[in-house]
Amino acid sequence: MAARTTAEERSGTFLQVAIALQTLAIFFQATTAGLLLSSSHGEVLHSVGARVMYGASMLYVLAAILAWRPGGGTPRPIVYASGFLVLASVQVVLGIKHEASLHVPLGVLMFGLSVLALGQALSTRLLKRSAARS
Repeated sequence: MAARTTAEERSGTFLQVAIALQTLAIFFQATTAGLLLSSSHGEVLHSVGARVMYGASMLYVLAAILAWRPGGGTPRPIVYASGFLVLASVQVVLGIKHEASLHVPLGVLMFGLSVLALGQALSTRLLKRSAARS
């Protein structure tokens, strides 16, 4: 039983790290979007950040799949992560097309959803820890 609990904690931690990385990557994108307007290096940083953010979204999907155990647990995190990957794909397409009127609000929405997912993952972990101690 202890080995299973340790494995569950590791997969949960990996999921939280993946969500945190995604949230940080999106925040970096917001920062470089501002630099895009004021600096010649802004475009390069924003382009690199877009690749990192997309990779972080794929990592989130992988972490959600690994955290889900067939026959146990809910697949809801996989649905959330997959939906986020779809939003990231749309965001990339809008960025390439220079559709700022849709690209910017979608970026804000993605950041908010990522912070929400991170908060939910962290609160779930805290609830499990407090229940285990009781």
